[in-house]
Formats: sequence, structure tokens, C-alpha cells
Amino acid sequence: MKELTLKSLIKEYQLDELTAEDRHLVESAIEATNRSYAPYSKFHVGACLRLDNGVELKGCNQENAAFPSALCAERAAIFAAGTQYPNVGIQTIAIAARTPKGNLTEEPVSPCGTCRQVLIESETRAKHPIRILLHGEKCTYLIEGIKHLMPLSFTEF
Repeated sequence: MKELTLKSLIKEYQLDELTAEDRHLVESAIEATNRSYAPYSKFHVGACLRLDNGVELKGCNQENAAFPSALCAERAAIFAAGTQYPNVGIQTIAIAARTPKGNLTEEPVSPCGTCRQVLIESETRAKHPIRILLHGEKCTYLIEGIKHLMPLSFTEF
């Protein structure tokens, strides 16, 4: 038997320690939480991404009584980018969430497994890592590529 150790690099920042560009993206993701439609979970998620060409696009979660028909904020933004700018890679995505009481989450919220897989595919298409900003009241995490969240990922074979 051989044992493997996998490591992830996640940097923790206070909002005011981020670059102006990253802070703007986080603030846009927070604003996008206000556009979310979450009558069932009351968990409002917003995302804002910046493409390699500098264009920014927002997404927010959209729930449905038939739960599989719902869409996460991350995928809403990523699919909008793919529709409007099919040949432009994603540089950075910021994600924020509000609790059922309307407050930002204390800790940063991480993408679900489906969104992680979509981020993997987006990196494959762009041929470079996507910077991921996960924001909570306590801090913001910066992750330089989805492989730090999914070290053993499903990719093309």
C-alpha cells in the first residue's frame, strides 16, 4: 500500500487586504445575493466573475419547487459567460452568501460539487487556473485554481 498526501493552498484575507479589483468583485457578488430567488432554502448566493477580457458577469441562485431544476449562482454566472463570450476564459470568480436571516455568512461558502465540476471544465476550456474568491464576514479565501478544492477531479480521458 502507498499513502498519498494531497495539499490545498488557500490564502485568507480581510476584505481591505484584497486588491481593488478583487474587492470590487467580492462586493459585486455580495450585491448579487440580493437578486437571488431562494424561497425554499432562504440561502441567497451571489457570484461575480471577471473574464480574461475584463468583462464582469453576475449570477445568483434560482430555486425551484422541483429542486433539480434549480441553478446555483456560480453556474448561472459561468453559463452566462459561456453564452455571451464562448471563447473567453474566466480569470476570477467571487462567491458570497446570505443566511436565512439575511446576514452574510460568517465563514466563506464553498461551491457545491456540481459547481466545482463546472469550474474544472471551465479551467480546461480556458487552459489556465481560475482564481476563486470565497467571501464571508470573517474573511475572504483566495484559491488559485479549482484543483486546490478538487485535487482528484474528473476530467476528460
